[in-house]
Amino acid sequence: MRPLLLLGLLLPVTAAAAGYPFRRRVYAMASAVLVPPPVAFEDSDQTVHFTYRPAVDPFAVPALALTGPGAADATRVLALTALEEYGDTALVVIPRPDAIALFGLTEDELLDETAEGLFIPGNLDAALAYMETELAVRRDGRGTQERRLLLVANGEKETARISDLVSRHSDGISAILLGDWPGEQAVVEDDGLARASAELADRLPERFPAVSRSEARDRLHAALSTHHPSKRHSSGGKRT
Repeated sequence: MRPLLLLGLLLPVTAAAAGYPFRRRVYAMASAVLVPPPVAFEDSDQTVHFTYRPAVDPFAVPALALTGPGAADATRVLALTALEEYGDTALVVIPRPDAIALFGLTEDELLDETAEGLFIPGNLDAALAYMETELAVRRDGRGTQERRLLLVANGEKETARISDLVSRHSDGISAILLGDWPGEQAVVEDDGLARASAELADRLPERFPAVSRSEARDRLHAALSTHHPSKRHSSGGKRT
């Protein structure tokens, strides 16, 4: 009688133990379904915090102009993404005045040798002259470098020239532009929220992460340190 009584007491415990892994799996699956995706939120002092980093593609639009109080931050993010994620396949061209304004570089910083993924000419005219020469060389089949060019600059004074380059070489050049632009534009608020036409908004992150000049400068140097320096960026043009 006692063995039977003991067996009767042990059976429910054994069944519960055997069922525990199954219940745990069920609860885990339910939790995975019910957990909401990461979102941005604001605390009491209205500081925006992010639980994820939005996907940012600097080549999503052939020529993109950014305006608004958050335009500089968004431009820094796009330029850094091109250097950090596309460093082996892209060449970021930033005229020195824009590199100083966006990244806080000094006048003589990065003057001599920069990495293969970055070129800082003296001004916008020199940047465009370099790109025009490089693209012409590629068109004639004499170039060996096939990096996609990304111009990052205030292009207000050369809108026609930039537009012509992008339209004729859409497979080889993109541009991130500050200031007035006759083409695609997005307004970036100081919290990183981007407003644009429906078609353009589909190709941009809903919100750009903020990057200060000092942080951007550190990331710029870190990105350059991962690449070997190059004496020439052009197949046929000269650095200025």
